[in-house]
Amino acid sequence: PRISKNSIDAVSDRDFVLEFLAASAILFVHLSRLAEEMILWSSQEFGFVELPDRYCTGSSMMPQKKNPDVAELVRGKTGRVFGHLHALLTVMKGLPLAYNRDLQEDKIPLFDTVSTVKASVKMMREMVRRMRVKKEQMLAAARDGFLNATDLADYLVGRGVNFRAAHAVAGRVVGFCARRRSKIEELSLAELQRFSPKIEKDVYCYLSPEAAVQRRRAFGGTALANVRRRLKELGV
Repeated sequence: PRISKNSIDAVSDRDFVLEFLAASAILFVHLSRLAEEMILWSSQEFGFVELPDRYCTGSSMMPQKKNPDVAELVRGKTGRVFGHLHALLTVMKGLPLAYNRDLQEDKIPLFDTVSTVKASVKMMREMVRRMRVKKEQMLAAARDGFLNATDLADYLVGRGVNFRAAHAVAGRVVGFCARRRSKIEELSLAELQRFSPKIEKDVYCYLSPEAAVQRRRAFGGTALANVRRRLKELGV
């Protein structure tokens, strides 16, 4: 560590603690959002993942229930870390430029945040590493809800249709499918061509979730090669 060049600064502020607490608060924003995803995705309504038993508990009343306790606790501890940052900012805001006994109040926010960060990161890392991803249910969800309507519009743009018109065509196709309770890819070529003569049989190559993911090859896109490259960069 470097020696402070200003003695007043050395004794009268706690910027290094505030910076750590601020970084921890930002970290917990992301941990909390990840925890919320795990809570939602492990619910019966989604069923995208199954969390390990060691990170869950049963219900005291409902024997079939599996509570995602670790994820909920991490989400809850986010408010605790936010509170520590706000508490120390409030302590610092009215102090004169000298040492004051108020600065003793930096200890609990700092030490408790260190412990909370270390425990939460460790638990979340292990929970994500050990969870079981239900690929079939995720794929089924991706096939529902007309998520490929944008891909149909993009297909038409590639055929020379301006995006506004392509968007309108895709919207009419979605409306037609909703009334029939069918999916876009279930329509015959003749049915699709009723909405635009630009549609050819190769359109079906654009409408699967796998194809939609693979076509996003731009920097930061979802194509498998991009994801693998980024994982390699992160050392995962």
